[in-house]
Amino acid sequence: MCLGIPGQVVDFVDAEAHLAKVDVNGVRRTISVRLLAEDDLRVGDWVLVHVGFAMAKIDEREAALTLDQVQKMGENYQQEIDAFNDSEIEV
Repeated sequence: MCLGIPGQVVDFVDAEAHLAKVDVNGVRRTISVRLLAEDDLRVGDWVLVHVGFAMAKIDEREAALTLDQVQKMGENYQQEIDAFNDSEIEV
């Protein structure tokens, strides 16, 4: 199963390459935010992350609700976190 999981933008690693560091449940990774180039992302914003890409900008409430729901999925959620933990865009 493939899930989009909420991550909070904590830093912009390379603005020109559209790379940002996000925190997903305590795991920090560099992801591409190129698909959201028109969304004026800022540190502190929440995004929905899938396979190293920010797919959508979401608000804090939606992030909390989504995180709560995916955590209830148990093993599928853990597999997604493990995959996120093992992936990173190299700069």
